[in-house]
Amino acid sequence: TVTASRFVLAALRLAGAALLSPGSCTFEDSACGYQWDYAHLPWTLHGEGHYISVDTSYEGEKAVLSSPDLYSEEWSCVRLIYQIATTSDTSPDPARLNLYLRQEGESFDRLLWSAKEPSDSWLIASLDLTNSTKKYKLVLEGEMGQDKSTSIAVFEIKITSGYCIECDFEENHLCGYVNRWNPNVNWFVGGGNIQNSQSILPKDHTLNSALGHYMYVDSVYVKHFQEVAQLISPKTMAPISGCLSFYYQLKQESSIVFTVYLRDMSGFYEEIWKTESALNADWALAEVDFNAPYPMEVIFEVAFNSAKGGYVALDDISFSPVYCSNHTGTLFNPANAGCNFEEDLCNFYQDHKDGPGWSRVKVKRNVYRAGDHTTGFGYYLLANTKFTSQPGYIGRLYGPTLPGNLQFCLRFYYALYGFFKMSGTLAVYIFEENHVVQEKIWSVLDSPKGVWTQAEISFKKPMPCKVVFVSWCKSFWDCGLVALDDVSLSLGSCQAADLLLPSPGECTFEKDECVFTQKKRGRGSWHRKRGPTPTSYTGPKGDHTTGVGYYMYIEASNMVYGQRAYLVSRSLRGTSGKQCLTFFYHMYGSGTGLLSVYLKKEGDDEEIPLWRRTGEQSISWLRGLIEYESDRNYQIIFEAIRGVSIRSDTAIDDILFQTGPCLEVEEIQFSSGYPDSLNEIEY
Repeated sequence: TVTASRFVLAALRLAGAALLSPGSCTFEDSACGYQWDYAHLPWTLHGEGHYISVDTSYEGEKAVLSSPDLYSEEWSCVRLIYQIATTSDTSPDPARLNLYLRQEGESFDRLLWSAKEPSDSWLIASLDLTNSTKKYKLVLEGEMGQDKSTSIAVFEIKITSGYCIECDFEENHLCGYVNRWNPNVNWFVGGGNIQNSQSILPKDHTLNSALGHYMYVDSVYVKHFQEVAQLISPKTMAPISGCLSFYYQLKQESSIVFTVYLRDMSGFYEEIWKTESALNADWALAEVDFNAPYPMEVIFEVAFNSAKGGYVALDDISFSPVYCSNHTGTLFNPANAGCNFEEDLCNFYQDHKDGPGWSRVKVKRNVYRAGDHTTGFGYYLLANTKFTSQPGYIGRLYGPTLPGNLQFCLRFYYALYGFFKMSGTLAVYIFEENHVVQEKIWSVLDSPKGVWTQAEISFKKPMPCKVVFVSWCKSFWDCGLVALDDVSLSLGSCQAADLLLPSPGECTFEKDECVFTQKKRGRGSWHRKRGPTPTSYTGPKGDHTTGVGYYMYIEASNMVYGQRAYLVSRSLRGTSGKQCLTFFYHMYGSGTGLLSVYLKKEGDDEEIPLWRRTGEQSISWLRGLIEYESDRNYQIIFEAIRGVSIRSDTAIDDILFQTGPCLEVEEIQFSSGYPDSLNEIEY
């Protein structure tokens, strides 16, 4: 019987290999339709070892491997088994393995995952792919880094329909679930053993067979009171909510506590299910409502009190996007808790017993007073305007009600003018719904005057609450102007949001020049800078992204009148249909020259002008919008021409490429100068 069952297992394996889904590959005798890019390093297929690899025996920066065209209208999970091997542990520029999603009709690949940890054995990554109606390819990129000796190997790529947190424990990688090692109690794989010597249970749940597998933890080696074993799921990589279900058996002689937690990336635990009682000796189904709007792990935890505790077994974890209970009420949409104040106050309101604390205002483009943050010529909120500049005023702006027990990241932009003393002029409070408890979670310490500066605050409250912006001044001499704009709220902590992968097609210049390069570098080229430019009365005081970050600019004092600087994108994929390019530009200075944007299609010599501004425009960062089309591969070129004097520093920041037409239209694509009505505030 042993040989017969071994034969069955071998047959099952062969059937499994034959039934690989499109895009899956074990690299046994072929690369399954995956192709490497001949412009880069070659991948080597090792059929006998069942892997594909690239190493530093060739000179080059990276190797690229792309899947055949794939199509999936259902949610699916990509599992990648890989290894990065290097000689040195610490390198300033380590080797990396990146996985991109290349969707049809998109000019940019979306980075799904990136790893740089070297290891002695294989590792597993699990990535959720949301359902889409577009065809796509998976693109693997091995970056070799600066190490002398590096190799990157991929053993298996497997695409399955369903969610990455689902598992029946029938495969040796356990779907990326890991046991948190403890000297005394750990989760082990049970079943599958023909002699049944290790197995405590007769049959698993999946196959209802002694050959099937499950996870179990028992109390035999418990040494201390409250020993804990944890089984940790792969991290959710896309927002999901619905019903998590699993089968378990619990056999106890003294107390065992079996708990399921959610853990976010800040380390917060939230208990979602618990049992302390043994129902019967058979598999029992547990179902629990589950909401993971930001990356989380599911943790199955068993706590024992003695070596005679008993055991817990677990099998067939599954997930459905429909809640288990009759879950009513809509999911909270964080977009409803933000505002750019272009149309109105959105869902914010004021308590008018304070008097009119905050006014919605706009400034026409001018060279004295900065406009709003959203576009440079739109609306923002101003506290202590000419109507309210009496001493002792206070302005409170209340946000909408936020649900309790969720982690939030609040971001907003503020600018201060004319204060002798900055600190405390703007503060953010959390009001718990009963309006009894208020807690200050942020206040201004100091910031550059007249620069839109980004603030970000993470918070989590057990009860429903509101965010309140409070501006006040004690005496007339302390009172200046406080401006507020572009309030946004996202789920998850700000630190977790900062770790999220960048949007494809977005460049803020915070880390580098992204997809852009210079035609020639030198004193007369574009420079990446933070803070004000060296010449007075020209250039920005800070960047547009955060107020304290980086932007690109030309330094006019290094150039001669009429000299040009080019910032050129790499070749971008052509697509059918309209594209929208958004960027921010800064043209302040009496001698300002020209800023132009061109489209250059592959195979053409001519550059098509898309947009141009001539001469001084504003002291603010202004938003530019360009709609264009190119079905061939193309490049976008930003050209700055130095004007008549050294006061012609021109800057750009926050470039964003988006598929589809622009949602707004800029009236004038080619213009010079600014309107005559300068420095007027409109209420």
